[in-house]
Amino acid sequence: MTNKNVITVRQIRSGSGRKKNQIATLRGLGLGKLRRESRLDDTPAVQGMISKVKHLIEIVHNV
Repeated sequence: MTNKNVITVRQIRSGSGRKKNQIATLRGLGLGKLRRESRLDDTPAVQGMISKVKHLIEIVHNV
C-alpha cells in the first residue's frame, strides 16, 4: 500500500459575494460553510483548486 500525502484545509472566509467559479471551487474542495474542514489527497488538481481560493481557506495540516 502506498502512502499518499493528505492536506487538511479549513474555510476561514465566506464565499458569499464571490465569483461563481470560486464558490464552485469551495464546493469541490468539500467546503461551503465557515470553519468546515476537509481532508484531501495532495494532487496537482487539488493544489490548483487551493491556489484559486487561497484567500478564503487555510491549510490546517499537511501530512
